[in-house]
Amino acid sequence: MKQNNELHYDVKIQSIRPDGKFRATANVNINGAFAIRGIKLMEGQKGLFVSMPNYKTQRGEYIDICFPITAEARNDLKNAVIEAYEITLTQGQKQKEEQSVEQEQNSAPTMTM
Repeated sequence: MKQNNELHYDVKIQSIRPDGKFRATANVNINGAFAIRGIKLMEGQKGLFVSMPNYKTQRGEYIDICFPITAEARNDLKNAVIEAYEITLTQGQKQKEEQSVEQEQNSAPTMTM
């Protein structure tokens, strides 16, 4: 029996900060079977990267609680989170533009004859 090893990542961006090093938090559901809460999207010297949920040891080291095992899975997860972040940013910008247009239309004087 051949298995389908392709993973599907359903990403929900929870909070977004388009400025600074910390860009967003995300929750990811993998194949409808495994959920990861509290993934951080960070800006580093080489661009955006994903920081998995972690804890600090007594020695001051940070240990990931859960993480992708293969480079391919790590890359796929990173790309899914970044794509969801970019879509969320775009949607937020469109909403702001629509609200500005609405406000302009509502505040424009109306002429009656």
